Amino acid sequence: MKLTKCTACGNEISASAGACPKCGHPNPKANHLSGASVIGGLAMAGVAIWWFSAGGFEAQATTEMNRIETKVAADAVAQYEIAKRQGDPIQTCVQAGFVSAAYLQAKDESNYQVWKQTQKTDCRAAGINQ
Repeated sequence: MKLTKCTACGNEISASAGACPKCGHPNPKANHLSGASVIGGLAMAGVAIWWFSAGGFEAQATTEMNRIETKVAADAVAQYEIAKRQGDPIQTCVQAGFVSAAYLQAKDESNYQVWKQTQKTDCRAAGINQ
């Protein structure tokens, strides 16, 4: 620990002490935080508190999850189209089921209903009654 002399009483004090413990005189050599540093730190803390309390991470996770669910449904539609081009009615029925399940997972009721009807039609064509 680096020591220095108090400019008022001559007592040895820590160079980082804000004031002399003997006489209370301020230590001009001490490292003090500037007002701007304190205000900046408080502002950063405020932003962090706002981010956590306002659900910043939760909102970001929800947005990302919606993007993923939409991509999964689009991929399922592309796989259905491949199966349909191949001409195997059972495979087409199964893929239509995957697409309807993907829209159900994405909570997209209108597309779910459309694909559920497509699944029924394709499965009936494959000889599978639902």
